[in-house]
Amino acid sequence: MRLLLDTHALLWWLANEGLSTEAQDAIADPANLVAVSAASAWEISIKRSLGKLEAPDDLEHQVRTGGFLELPISIGHAAAAGGLARHHDDPFDRMLIAQALAEGLTIVTRDKRFTDYGVALLPA
Repeated sequence: MRLLLDTHALLWWLANEGLSTEAQDAIADPANLVAVSAASAWEISIKRSLGKLEAPDDLEHQVRTGGFLELPISIGHAAAAGGLARHHDDPFDRMLIAQALAEGLTIVTRDKRFTDYGVALLPA
């Protein structure tokens, strides 16, 4: 399975709380590829600096040592995100959806608005 963690799923994984058993098992399975988007790191750093979110200071280190694939944002991803239907207005979530569609990834999320895009989902 090829997974992309939504931002909240990443934070829950790092905090070891909140994820469904199914999501925990899938993320922990070494046979699965687990990606973290640069969009999630960007979202976390913005919300942290605004005081809206508590998150690890060493996010990049934790992503790398956790064995996750770092997923950069390409021009193709950006163009695809901009072209998505307006079911969801959060730019970070739209980027995750575009990346998942382009890269054949299943998003680990609890955001029900993702279903409107026909992207593969695994309940967080």
